[in-house]
Amino acid sequence: MAQVQREVSDRTIFGKICKWLFIIFNVLMIIWLVSAIGAVGEMDAPRNSAEEAGTAIGATIGFGMLLFVWAVGDLILGMFVLFTRRKKIITTDD
Repeated sequence: MAQVQREVSDRTIFGKICKWLFIIFNVLMIIWLVSAIGAVGEMDAPRNSAEEAGTAIGATIGFGMLLFVWAVGDLILGMFVLFTRRKKIITTDD
């Protein structure tokens, strides 16, 4: 007689919500990053070296903050996604 083993694992409703929040957060952060790059590219040309330096410093601080928010959000939401996984249940069919 052959035995078939199946792995059954499904997320709870809270786990599915956490997973979708994680995915939506990453998509929104990508959109925000692309729009920020576009906004810096559309700025008027600097007239002197001080404006050029200020633009570079401001863009660097802005992108740094954006990446920091992205990393912290991914860390927090990623832990929720990781901890809401269900254990794998192995069932045996005869």
